[in-house]
Amino acid sequence: MSARILVVDDLAANVRLLEARLQAEYFDVCTATNGEEAIAAARAEQPDLILLDVMMPLMDGYETCSRIKDDPSTRHIPVVMVTALEQREDRIRGLEAGADDFLTKPIDDVTMFARVRSLLRLKAVLDELRYRESNSAMSGLGGDVHDDVDASARVVIVSTDPRATTRYAAAMPAQADVRHIHEPAAAIAAARDSADLLIVDLTAPDYDGLRLCARVRSDAATRQLPILAVVRPDDIQHAVRALDLGVNDIIHRPVDAGELAARARTQLRRKRYADRLRSHLDEGMELAVTDPLTGLHNRRYISSRLRQAMDSASNGGAPVSLLLADIDHFKRINDSHGHEAGDTVLRDFAARLLQGLRALDLAARYGGEEFVVVMPGAGLAEARIAAERLRSAVAESGFRLNDGSSVPVTVSIGVAQARRGEALDSLVRRADDALYAAKNAGRNQVQAADNAAA
Repeated sequence: MSARILVVDDLAANVRLLEARLQAEYFDVCTATNGEEAIAAARAEQPDLILLDVMMPLMDGYETCSRIKDDPSTRHIPVVMVTALEQREDRIRGLEAGADDFLTKPIDDVTMFARVRSLLRLKAVLDELRYRESNSAMSGLGGDVHDDVDASARVVIVSTDPRATTRYAAAMPAQADVRHIHEPAAAIAAARDSADLLIVDLTAPDYDGLRLCARVRSDAATRQLPILAVVRPDDIQHAVRALDLGVNDIIHRPVDAGELAARARTQLRRKRYADRLRSHLDEGMELAVTDPLTGLHNRRYISSRLRQAMDSASNGGAPVSLLLADIDHFKRINDSHGHEAGDTVLRDFAARLLQGLRALDLAARYGGEEFVVVMPGAGLAEARIAAERLRSAVAESGFRLNDGSSVPVTVSIGVAQARRGEALDSLVRRADDALYAAKNAGRNQVQAADNAAA
C-alpha cells in the first residue's frame, strides 16, 4: 500500500537515505529538518505516517511528538520515533509522549516496512471511521484518542509461562480485568468475550502463537481486537510475520514492565477511540432512519424498504401489502389536552401498533398522526385482518395521559396490496384513497382498496 510519509531529521544525509528507501517502495515522501518544521508540515501535508528522529537540536523528538499528538488536527497521525538510544527510559518516554512505535538505528529495512505497513493499515481503518462519522447524522464526536486513560478494560494474556504471565498482568492498568489463558482454543473464546486487548507470547514453544493471531484476525467477532505480541529480540522474521498478520504492536523479551504498560495503554486508547467512532456511527445511522418521538422507522426508510418488497413481488416473489393508518380527530387531542398529551398518544399508539405485527412487518411514522405498515408476504385479506386487529387494539381502551386522565382514541385504516409492476406512488395513493373512504364512512374502521388492475 502506498502512503504519504513525513521524514524528520536534522541530518540531511539521514533524510536522503530514508527518503530513497521509502521512494523505492513507492511511498510519497515529504521532509523536515527540525521540530518546528515537522509540526508545520504535519498540519499542512497531513501525512499518513511520521518517521521522527529523537535527537534534534532546539526541540527534540519527544517534545515534537508531544505537540503533534496534542494538536487535534494531527494527533491521529502515527508517529514512529527513529533513535540510536536503547535505554528503557527512552522508549517509555517516547511512548508516553504519544509515539506509536520505535525504530533503532541502524534501521533494518524489513523491520521498518513491516512496522510502517502495520500502522498504515490501522490508520486507514480509523480514517475511514472518522470520515464516515464526520458525514453522519451525528457528526461532531466528543473525545479523542487521549481520553479514558483510567477506564476499565478486559485484557487476555496468552502464555504457558506462569511467571511471565504474572509479570505481564502486573503491568496492566489497575482497573483492568486480566484473564490468564494457556490454551489457544480457550484464548479464542476469551477474545470473543468482549476483550479489549490480547497479549500473545510468541516465544512459547507449546503452541503456534502466529496461528492464534491469524485466527483472531480472521474471525469477524475479534477482527478489530488489538493484539500485542511478545517476541525474542533476535527473531526479526517472527516479528515481521506477526506484523504482517495484523498484530498491532510487538515488544521484545525480556519484557520491561514500564514499556509493556505504556504500549498496552496506547492500544487500549486506540480501541476505545475506534469503539466510540463505531458506536457514534451506529447511533447516527439509527437516527437517520428512526422517528425520534415514537421510535418507529421514519418515512425515508420505510419508502426504501417498501420499494424493495414491491420489486420482489413484481419479479415473482411473495405479495406485499400496505396499511396506512391515521388517528381520528388528533387535532382535538392537541387542542383539548395540549401537545404533550398528543405526543403521549403518538408514543402509545406506536406501542400498540408494534404489539399486533408479525416479526417481518415494518412499521413507520409517515408524518404527523399518520402511520404505515409494510407487510411482506401478506395478501389483501391477511393485511385487512391485521388492520382490523390494530383498529380494535386502539379503540378498546383509552390512552392514559401524564396527568392520570384517559382519552379515547380511534384510528381509520386504508389497506392496499401492490399490483404486479405497480409504482410505489400508485400503491400509496390507493392506500390513501382507502383511508379517506374509511374516514368518510364514519372513521374507526378499515377500508381496502380494489386490487383489480386499473
